[in-house]
Amino acid sequence: MWESLVCILRGAVKDRSKVYEANGRLIFRGEASYSSIFKDYDLKIDFFVSPFLVREWEVRNKDGSMKETLRLDLISKSCREYKGADVIIFNTGHWWTHDKTSKGYYNCRMLDGYNQEGNHVYAELNVLEAYRRALMTWAKWVDANIDPTKTLVFFRGYSDSHFSGGQWNSGGQCDSETEPIKNSAYLRGYPPKMEELENVLKGMKTPVAYLNVTEMTDYRKDGHPSIYRKQHLTNAERRSPLKYQDCSHWCLPGVPDSWNEIFYTELLIKLHDRELREQQHRGQQKRP
Repeated sequence: MWESLVCILRGAVKDRSKVYEANGRLIFRGEASYSSIFKDYDLKIDFFVSPFLVREWEVRNKDGSMKETLRLDLISKSCREYKGADVIIFNTGHWWTHDKTSKGYYNCRMLDGYNQEGNHVYAELNVLEAYRRALMTWAKWVDANIDPTKTLVFFRGYSDSHFSGGQWNSGGQCDSETEPIKNSAYLRGYPPKMEELENVLKGMKTPVAYLNVTEMTDYRKDGHPSIYRKQHLTNAERRSPLKYQDCSHWCLPGVPDSWNEIFYTELLIKLHDRELREQQHRGQQKRP
């Protein structure tokens, strides 16, 4: 979505030589960040890689080795960087799967006891419950640190994968898909993770605009990188590329452009509402 947004905005500026990247760091374990500068507009668009929104941590095992955990009670370290932004779009959901949380999947290593709160490391915790606790941590941070009169907050929903015939590492595929789903009867049910998100948003004092892209995106079983993804492949993947397809990310131009069209519309509405409130406030101050 960030790449799409930068491309859309860059395509609209007159002098593209004054659009450039800054502070790009590919340090995934250390919460990588990327920035694009639009000099003529005094605009910076940052992307912070924080798949869970909460902080990844390390604890020491009895044998002295270190074990990675997910601190469900601490917001990610990058929060201090975007705390005062004019607009923030949050998102998490894609990584909250049994492979990547309850089994502790990280960097192709399987770990036990991945979820942690305080000094307590859970030997086992349901993924949906861990997700809910992480969202509560995020919501409390937003309510305590974001000034809604200065910062507009958005939360983009979860985009599900479209594997058929297996998962990403067991023969799942999408390279033959060239048309969207046209019958809603073939869509998946609404993800429980998004129901948890909606419940958390209802309890927040900070107004958060929910960009619910889940169902509209579920129609698009086409548009994935499939066998054409660009990344480092294992030897097994090189030998059998059709068995290891990327059916959970999106090609550009494509689906994320539609997400940004929704975001743009919501942004205009929010800015208009803010301007009306400010006008009303100024009018009240002028009354004798």
